[in-house]
Order: sequence, then structure tokens, then C-alpha cells
Amino acid sequence: MIGNNMEFTNPGLLWLLLLIPILAGWYFFVRKKDNANLNMPSIAGFAYKNMWSKLKPLLYVFRLLAVALLIIALARPRNVEVSKRTKTTRGIDIVMAIDVSASMLAKDLKPNRLEALKEVASKFVQKRPNDRIGIVVYAGESFTQTPITSDKVIIQNTIRKIRWGQIDDGTAIGMGLGSAVNRLKDSKAKSKVIILLTDGVNNTGFVDPKTATELAKELNIKVYTIGLGTNGTALFPVAKDLNGKLIFRNAPVEIDEDLLKYIASETDGKYFRATGNKKLESVYNEINKLEKTEIEEFKYYNYQEKFRPLILAAGFLIMLEMLLRFTVYRSFI
Repeated sequence: MIGNNMEFTNPGLLWLLLLIPILAGWYFFVRKKDNANLNMPSIAGFAYKNMWSKLKPLLYVFRLLAVALLIIALARPRNVEVSKRTKTTRGIDIVMAIDVSASMLAKDLKPNRLEALKEVASKFVQKRPNDRIGIVVYAGESFTQTPITSDKVIIQNTIRKIRWGQIDDGTAIGMGLGSAVNRLKDSKAKSKVIILLTDGVNNTGFVDPKTATELAKELNIKVYTIGLGTNGTALFPVAKDLNGKLIFRNAPVEIDEDLLKYIASETDGKYFRATGNKKLESVYNEINKLEKTEIEEFKYYNYQEKFRPLILAAGFLIMLEMLLRFTVYRSFI
């Protein structure tokens, strides 16, 4: 290749260009019969030397240039313009079920669990350009924040606007999972995935988490579960002061890991524990690697041949050499 969009169809012929310096050396250093020698006792009468005689070697230069251009033309230089079109052959429908209970305001992640999650989830969406994604939020109850869509701008805006206090407090894991399953039950995608995140224990809701797990299993929905929170204690919101500002106190971190492992195991998913910002980001990165979208890429090549101008230039040089040889430099025997 030459540059970004030029190539030779027969690049092996370019080796013939090595003949050019050999032919030049043969002419200028070996061939001595081009001009006849005339021995004279004096050259006083030929003191004036015609300028055209000095330029006669240009005839051979023209011929060498013509040969070089013909060799390059035989190698067939051409411009190549490549256009691409991608087609998703095996897309994935993903629903992120996000816990938005008050405990998500705990400060063991910076600035808190919910904001840390929103940042990581937003990056995850950016890495899935060919998949459809939906958002379900839950606390004491659940609802669909955004149905499954391929419009990543809508998804990003939805994640940005997630807030605590939109719904009754509590941790209804079964309802969150059930709503996510409901979003995917009519999906035609060959792969359906739920990413269920919580930082607590199922303590409310009228849908049992194991019942929701069975539904996901029957519909071939894979569930990745994430337990969010550090080991030990964390600053949790426990009340509000007279000004409505949240009061935080240290309290033990409780996550129903057995339930989350059960949900993941029954649906051929995987359970993750995210104890900090970096760990949470690595969890989503791992899920991104586990779920690969199959994409078929089509390439279209447009070729523009560039040998014709070279042949025309070589022909011009040959004609110019012949014209000069049989006019200005014509010799008589």
C-alpha cells in the first residue's frame, strides 16, 4: 500500500525499476560508440560548440523515464475507496434493574452508591452500541423507567435522571426482577439479559424473588446479580433533621448474597460483589465481556485505475525522443 488509499495490483513488477540505474550506467559509462571520433591537428575552427549537442543525452533520459513509467503502469496503481456497513446478526436485549431505596445513598462508595452506579451504568451503555437496553427501578415497588430501546440518548438521559424518593422505600427484589422479566418476555432477541443490582435484603413486595427467578428461567433470560456495598459498616441515611437534610449514621451492611447467588445460578448468570467504585466498574466491564454481540461487517471496494496517465506520459516522452532524434539530432551515414 502507498498512503491510505493507493495500492498496486502487481507490486512484484516494481522490481523491474532496478533496471533503470543499470541502463543509465551502461549508457553513460560503457556505451562509447554513440558519437564518432575525428582526429584533427587543431580544433580552433570548432571553438564554438552547439548548445544542442550538450543536450543530446536528454534523449536517453527521456527513454529511461518512459521505461520507468511503463513499468509502474504495468504494476497497475489504483486508488481504493472502502465503505463499510455493519449488521447485527445476534443482538442482545438487556434490562438493568436498579435498586433506588434509601440505602443506595450510603457513602461507602463516592459520592454515594447511587451516583457511583449511575456513572458506571452510563459507561456500560456506551459500550453496547448494537444492543437494545431498558431501565427498571425498584425500591418498595417497581416500575419501568424506560422500555427496551436502541436509542442510547434516551437511555443515558434516563440514567442521569434516576433519583431516590421517586417511589415508596423498601427493597422489593422480587418485584424489580419481575418487572425486568416482564419487559423481556416478548423480546425476539436471541439473547436476553437482566442486570439486577441491590444493596440490601428483600423485605417487601408481593412478588417472591424465587418465583420471578423461575419465570426468568422459563423464558431463557440470563440474570447477572450484583451486591453493592462494602464489607462491614457504612454511613446510611437514618432520618431527616428539621431542615429536611438527611442524617447519616454508621450501620452494618446487609446484602442477601445467598438469594442473589441463587437467582444467578438458576438462570445461568453470575453473581458479583462490588465493594467500591473501582470494583463496581470492573463488574460491569466483566459483564460487557461476557455478553458478546455478533456483528457482520460488509466492505465495499471502489477502485479507480491510475495506470492510463502513466502510459500517456510514457508515450509522450517516446514521441518527443523520436521527434528530436530525427530532426534536431538527425545524423547521416
